[in-house]
Amino acid sequence: MILEFINVTGTSKKYALQDINFSLEAGYIMGLAGKNGAGKSTLLDYIMNPRQQYSGEIRINGVNIRDNHRNMMNKIGFISDNNSFFLERTAEQNGEILGPLYEVWDKGMFYSAMKKMELSPKKTLGKMSRGEMFKFQTAFAMAHKPAIYLIDEATAGMDPVFRIDYFKMLQEIIADEKASIIMTSHIQDEIHRKMDYVGIMEDGRLVKFGDTLSVFQEV
Repeated sequence: MILEFINVTGTSKKYALQDINFSLEAGYIMGLAGKNGAGKSTLLDYIMNPRQQYSGEIRINGVNIRDNHRNMMNKIGFISDNNSFFLERTAEQNGEILGPLYEVWDKGMFYSAMKKMELSPKKTLGKMSRGEMFKFQTAFAMAHKPAIYLIDEATAGMDPVFRIDYFKMLQEIIADEKASIIMTSHIQDEIHRKMDYVGIMEDGRLVKFGDTLSVFQEV
């Protein structure tokens, strides 16, 4: 399994998850759906933030992320509004500075992905639109070849034409790299048509999880 949540329950009162259990194999896109505040972004934060306090285990490729969280970050491509890039520098400069911090960094892949998405490597991140910023982050993630991509509301407000191309690219990623994707989304049609699996969050709980067809037949 690429990713496993095993009895994960938050011990802090704010942004807590409650008894989360699911597993995801390689080669699939999983959608996380639910109202604002349901816990979608919080679930991603439990993976990314080593300071989160919880019981249970989160595993990537069978390894508990608590055992070596820094090393596990090499396995994750995180695409979100909450980024940690240098906004005053260009896409190219961010790649040069931050890319080599990862175990794997494919510079050619980085530039190829940006070209495919029609994004200039010379553009300063702080001057990018939200859509351009998500394109940059996707290209950056592809270049360090993670096992799993965590994508938080990337397609909200994205140009409808490019959204089609974006999902084609995601399908190529999971096919070529044997990776998987977890993507939060408010767009119902996107969840129905683009996701292999879906989890529905309510009040920090994963109330439904399964292949997309079966979950929405039950709703």
